[in-house]
Amino acid sequence: MPGGNDTAGICKDRPLILHVSGDFPDPFERFKTPVIRQLIELTGQAFEHRVVSINRVAPTHGELVRSLIGIDTLSTESREFEFGTALSYVAPGKGVRHRTNLEQLGRHIAAQIEASDRRPDLLIGHKLTIEGIAVREASRLTGVPYALSIQGNTDIKILRTRPDLKKHFGEIYHGAKVVFPFAPWALDQVDAMLGKRDGLTHLLPCPTELDQPQISPPGGDGLISVFHLKNYAAKNLAGLVEAYRRIAASGEAPPRLDVIGGGTEEELAQCKAIAAEFPQIAFTGKMDRDKLRARMNRASGFVMPSLRESFGLVFVEALFAGIPIIHPHGSSVDGYFDQESFAIGVDARDPDSIAAAIRLAIENEKSFKQEIADWQKSERAELFTRNSISATFAKGLSGALSRP
Repeated sequence: MPGGNDTAGICKDRPLILHVSGDFPDPFERFKTPVIRQLIELTGQAFEHRVVSINRVAPTHGELVRSLIGIDTLSTESREFEFGTALSYVAPGKGVRHRTNLEQLGRHIAAQIEASDRRPDLLIGHKLTIEGIAVREASRLTGVPYALSIQGNTDIKILRTRPDLKKHFGEIYHGAKVVFPFAPWALDQVDAMLGKRDGLTHLLPCPTELDQPQISPPGGDGLISVFHLKNYAAKNLAGLVEAYRRIAASGEAPPRLDVIGGGTEEELAQCKAIAAEFPQIAFTGKMDRDKLRARMNRASGFVMPSLRESFGLVFVEALFAGIPIIHPHGSSVDGYFDQESFAIGVDARDPDSIAAAIRLAIENEKSFKQEIADWQKSERAELFTRNSISATFAKGLSGALSRP
């Protein structure tokens, strides 16, 4: 298989893992989330990793007509890069021929495997409902076993909107040698829809380089939220502003809130318009990682009541920076911190719930920060460090390789 990320001096007898991911920075799109790349880099000593980084391209009118009348072709373009192959493929969006197009992609990947000079020992699709379809088809054709990661935002949405594919998704889910859900809530919801697995399942938090504990002093400098401004709707800026209205209506002064993140002039204008009545809400622009970590450490708390969030790495980064978090129920990091008072879950669609959480975080800042300092020294925090995440991922991959 062309490309790759071999490290000099490492034994070539490492098992070969072929990842299929639509969320991997590649020559077609360099600004995707780095989570899958970090997982690969963390386990490069134990495994040889290759990536097929997939990118869906909307069809032309003629290509769409050919697709809709069932002409079984897949138009692709490949570019080799450091980690493997970046692959663009032409397919309509909105779920049109969803299974058909992804099985075509799986057949294309299978042909690449058969033509390569080394067969992978394991395939892994980094979402059940998209990459999982392609990987299962490639596995069927090549005989190479497969694994899955579960990314709740996309996977739950597609499972809910495509009941016609429920049986097929169930076969993919239960046929995987190991499954890595990024968060407990996503595992619970997939199990509820597709049935609990008998096979290996390992919860796998997303890794961050900001996993060194910091103590945050009480009397912090207001609340913060962190997101790219283009995502203001999904991050629920409007709900957060409505919560500020509820606080102000009760006669209280809403706390300062710095929204950190880049965006275009148009996106900034849209966000400012939503928050116009509250001078306490400032949009402070993009920060580099060191400055962001320092700003987090100075804050009273972190708030982001997202409407959609597979994991929300920034919540964990805030906790390692020493500040309490306000997160959405049934999304993001929900399920990891059920016993921790400093992680306040809210109904993201209820401004009163968000407002109550803001009051709670401000009123209990001192005690919450002390509890976080204790948590940072515990095994509960160790779960979210790169060393622990690397060990969990490696354990799951090894377990999949050893199963008949």
